[in-house]
Amino acid sequence: MSLPTLIEAAPLLSLLLATLISTATSHYASSSSSTPPPPQSSLWHPARATYYAASDPRDKVGGACGYGDLVRAGYGMATVGLSEALFLRGQICGACFELRCVDDLRWCIPGTSIIVTATNFCAPNYGFTAEGGGRCNPPNKHFVLPIEAFEKIAIWKAGNMPVQYRRIKCRKEGGVRFTIDGSGIFVSVLISNVAGAGDIVAVKIKGSNTGWLQMGRNWGQNWHINSDLRNQPLSFEVTSSDGLTLTSYNVAPKNWNFGQTFEGKQFES
Repeated sequence: MSLPTLIEAAPLLSLLLATLISTATSHYASSSSSTPPPPQSSLWHPARATYYAASDPRDKVGGACGYGDLVRAGYGMATVGLSEALFLRGQICGACFELRCVDDLRWCIPGTSIIVTATNFCAPNYGFTAEGGGRCNPPNKHFVLPIEAFEKIAIWKAGNMPVQYRRIKCRKEGGVRFTIDGSGIFVSVLISNVAGAGDIVAVKIKGSNTGWLQMGRNWGQNWHINSDLRNQPLSFEVTSSDGLTLTSYNVAPKNWNFGQTFEGKQFES
């Protein structure tokens, strides 16, 4: 090839090289972005926290997640209600957070933190602005704690305290619990005591006479399906928010009844 021909071809070669580099860079970027997020975070985020007194009955009826009596369900007082910005329409139910008091040496108990499970919802109050009394209004990130939990990190007189929080893995004793309710062909299952990520994003159920059937979220961690599953042992497949799936076979025996609770396998924590 002559020198003039090489000079004329140079722009074309440069364009081809740039295209190849761009394609490779784009492929690398898209591959990197598909990496799933870690199940827990070491980063602390700012928020605020208040408390409610033990005489407040809101959690004794299960709150917005449907866990019922939290002491009997094994959650005790290590629980929290979340503002709308954190609650994610109930998907976050069962997730665990670590909280610590910050920025106020008058009220903070130094060197302390608490671990709590999301069990309730702090509803917004649009009669107030987010800065003027609507503590749980968007975009505020707010935690409402039982006073027993609040007093582990701050003096109760603190009231509306600045805190930091981070998502952590849940540690639970025993297996995942499945409480079956409903009537006839309507089957509702409350899923509780979930370790690992803590919050469940998909559920399947299987009878001995059926294949795997997808359940829909009713509210909180209550899942439902319309299917005649009576007189069959029941198996469950649950997927947590970190993408892990756990299968528990024949959790409920053939003679199960509505209102009963059964225990399956457990996620690693």
